[in-house]
Amino acid sequence: MATDPRIDAYIDKAEAFAQPILRHVRALVHSALPEAEEAIKWGMPHFMVGGKNVVGMAAFKAHAAVMIHGEDDSAEGMGTLGKIASLGELPPDEDLTARFRAAADAFVSGKASTRAAKPKPEIAMPDDFGSALAAAPQARAFFDTLAPSYRREYLEWIVEAKRPATRTKRIATAVEWLAEGKKRNWKYAGC
Repeated sequence: MATDPRIDAYIDKAEAFAQPILRHVRALVHSALPEAEEAIKWGMPHFMVGGKNVVGMAAFKAHAAVMIHGEDDSAEGMGTLGKIASLGELPPDEDLTARFRAAADAFVSGKASTRAAKPKPEIAMPDDFGSALAAAPQARAFFDTLAPSYRREYLEWIVEAKRPATRTKRIATAVEWLAEGKKRNWKYAGC
């Protein structure tokens, strides 16, 4: 497995207690998954097999974390193994390598446990927003062309307003943006 110099840099910048943990986990992944590729995902080292994230690791101020993708993350803190402050807190090497291999095999065979998001319930069109859109045909036409997720962003923004004045202002802004052909979070499109 080729190593990624960004992971070397990540480990070198980690707190002194975390460096041996990260180096050890990396070496175990190399031995268990020689076919894995290294990458930085979400700012943290990850190891992928067939383009799928299998193992990730991270260092924090007072602990490190190891994520075995596809396993239940019920441990306290980030990661499957919970907060790790020393090498002695890691499970035995044989256990970890078996878990890494099992996770990779599950992803390759397509039997990995993927946590599909539950579909969100439909948000009904509020009467006041519906009336405002009816008065602005161009805004209504653009709103109707949006994907359901983009329509939902506008609807959530409006119905979550706590004060009537805020809701009225949001409806006016939404109609203005929609008439200009803008999605709800248009300001962040280039980020």
